[in-house]
Amino acid sequence: MKILSYRLFQVPPRWLFLKIETDEGITGWGEPIIEGKAATVKAAVEELMQNLVGKDPMHIEDHWNTMYRGGFYRGGPILMSAISGIDQALWDIKGKFFNAPIYQLMGGKARDSIKVYSWIGGDRPADVANEATKAVANGFTAVKMNATEELQYIDSYDKIDRVLSRVASVRNAVGNAIGIGIDFHGRLHKPMAKVMAKELEQFHPMFIEEPVLPENNEALRDIAQLTSIPIATGERMFSRWQFKDLLKDGYVDIIQPDLSHAGGITECKKIISMAEAFDVAAAPHCPLGPIALAACLQVDASCHNAFIQEQSLGIHYNKGNDLLDYITDRSVFDYENGFVKIPSGPGLGIEINEAYVIKMEQEGHNWHNPLWRHPDGSVAEW
Repeated sequence: MKILSYRLFQVPPRWLFLKIETDEGITGWGEPIIEGKAATVKAAVEELMQNLVGKDPMHIEDHWNTMYRGGFYRGGPILMSAISGIDQALWDIKGKFFNAPIYQLMGGKARDSIKVYSWIGGDRPADVANEATKAVANGFTAVKMNATEELQYIDSYDKIDRVLSRVASVRNAVGNAIGIGIDFHGRLHKPMAKVMAKELEQFHPMFIEEPVLPENNEALRDIAQLTSIPIATGERMFSRWQFKDLLKDGYVDIIQPDLSHAGGITECKKIISMAEAFDVAAAPHCPLGPIALAACLQVDASCHNAFIQEQSLGIHYNKGNDLLDYITDRSVFDYENGFVKIPSGPGLGIEINEAYVIKMEQEGHNWHNPLWRHPDGSVAEW
C-alpha cells in the first residue's frame, strides 16, 4: 500500500482537517491545527507530505521519526501540530486496513469509557452558575471554566474576589459531587497565582490548570507548596522531552498533552505512559474538532492513568459550527452519565461527512485569538 495523495480542508469554526488517500482506496483523517495559525500549520503539512507521498503508510514509527528527526530544527507548536495531524491520519489508515480500532493496535483497551467535562465559562467568564446547572442537567459530572480575565504581575484583590465569587456560585449551584476544573489559561504570573491557588482551596476544585505559563513551570514548585489542589498543565508543551523535565521536577499532578499539537497518537501515547511512571494522571487537551477528539479517545482507551477527557461540544469558540457537524454518526460521541464510550469502529472510529467538509471549506475561516491589553496599554496574556 502506498500514499497516493492528500488534501487539506480549512473549515469553521477554527479547524484544519487532513485527508490522506492510498492506492488501495483506504483513506485516513487527521486534524493538524494550532488555533489561530491554521494557514501556517497547513504550509508545514504540505512540506512534510512531500516526503510521504509514495511511501507505505503502515510504517508509522519510521514516518514519525523521519518528520521529527529529519529536520535539523525540530519541535515547536507548528511543526509538531503538522506531525500530529499526519500521524492521526496514518493511524486511521492502519486501523481501517486491519478493520480494528486504533487502541487494539496499541495493546487493547484499559477501559470501556472515559469521563468528559463540559466548558461553562468563556474568555471573560460570566453567569457560570447557570451554565454549570445546565451542564449537570445534561448529564455531565464535571465542568471547567476560565478563572479570570487578564491580570497584571501584581494586581488587585478585587479581581481575586471576583474569581472566588464565580467559583463559589458554581459550587453552590451544583453541590460537592461535581468536579470543577479552573483554568488560569496562563493569564497569571507567579505572584498572583500563589494567592489564587491558596484562596481557591475552600471550593475543592478538581484541578487548577496552567496557573503559570509553561515557560515558567519552575514556579509550580512554589505554588504546589501552598495548595493541595491538583495542578494540571501541558497543553502548550509539544514533546516527551518537554514533559520529561516537568515530570522529573515532581510538581504537576495532571498532564494535558494535546493530540493535535504534541506529536499525535504516537507521541502522546508515549508521553502519557511516561507520566504513569511518575504516578501522574492525564487529561488530554481537546477544545477542537471530532477528529482530534476521536484520536484522544483511542489513546485514553489504552492508558491506565487517563482519567478525564476535554471535549468541545458547546464551547464558546464554536461559533456557527460545532463538534458533531462534520461526522455522519453523531451517536459515536453520545455522553451518558458524564462518560463517553470509546469508539469501537475501525481506525479512529468515526466517519467524516466529506461532502459537508468540502462545502464548509468554501466558507473557511481566519480565526485568531483576541489580543488583550492592560489599562496601561501593555500586552496581557490571553
